[in-house]
Amino acid sequence: MRTAIVIAPGYADHRAEAALLAPLGVNVKVLDWAGERRRLIEGVADAAILFVRDTALDSEVINACRNAHGIIRYGVGVDRIDLDQARARDIKVVNIPDYGAEIEVADHTLALYLAVQRRIVSHDQAIRAGAWGFGQQAPIERIAGQILGLIGFGRIGRAVRDRFAAFGITEVLVHDPWLDPAAAVAAGVAPVSLTELATRSRIISIHAPVSDPERPMIDKNLLAVMRRDAVLINTARGAHVDENALTEALREGRLYGAGLDVFQTEPPAPSNPLLSLPNVVISDHAGWYSEATVATLQRKAGEAAVAILTGRIPANWVNA
Repeated sequence: MRTAIVIAPGYADHRAEAALLAPLGVNVKVLDWAGERRRLIEGVADAAILFVRDTALDSEVINACRNAHGIIRYGVGVDRIDLDQARARDIKVVNIPDYGAEIEVADHTLALYLAVQRRIVSHDQAIRAGAWGFGQQAPIERIAGQILGLIGFGRIGRAVRDRFAAFGITEVLVHDPWLDPAAAVAAGVAPVSLTELATRSRIISIHAPVSDPERPMIDKNLLAVMRRDAVLINTARGAHVDENALTEALREGRLYGAGLDVFQTEPPAPSNPLLSLPNVVISDHAGWYSEATVATLQRKAGEAAVAILTGRIPANWVNA
């Protein structure tokens, strides 16, 4: 019987994938390699399909796959998979960009923003410590009429725009090199440079892929031109933000606050100063999550594996 390996599991079970692959005589097994590279390399050797979340699959791991036909990424980003090496080994790499995460990420983006802007977390902590009636000591501005800046205007960026519209946001600036000017006009947004977006926006929300993990987009120079009353929200990738520069800006009052669902290193070290700042609200890379997204993600991953193993062209084949 052939085997499909789930690397570094993170879901309650994998019955959806197993049910789809069983008629093909494929058994689904979980490989919890516990950070031991030898176990990872040995564990993938005979797999016909690899399902992966966040584990890096470099050339050495891919070369260890003797029988693999496909790698299915639970999610969108494939920057941790050596696509060229997989192509050289005739291994199809597929991602799942359409599992409905734009709904959850957009909701989570708004939740983080509201928590920062309305000081929900810091007020909660202060009240639990015995304080009361301190609201005007920390001014809160009205959301309606503020300028929203979106870095990236794909599915998620558009869903975020729609949610903020309900709060009275009327001007939306977008930085997205792939956005057609005519499409921007049709969507009612203004395409601008990254610097202009940073300079004018009261709300800055990141929804773009990472182009260079070693060069954060939100660096010291960009933070220097942001408004002192701006809120930065990152539900995309931790590599977008220079965390040291962000910490300095927040500590010095050069930025109102930040909502972070992602970090450069995950989980962040307990010593990461962002964890102790009162004007930062943090979540654990959970922006994508709901029971509905997990169910859809696992079903689509299983369907992609079936397509590969039955000789069909899978949807979202990224290394063709």
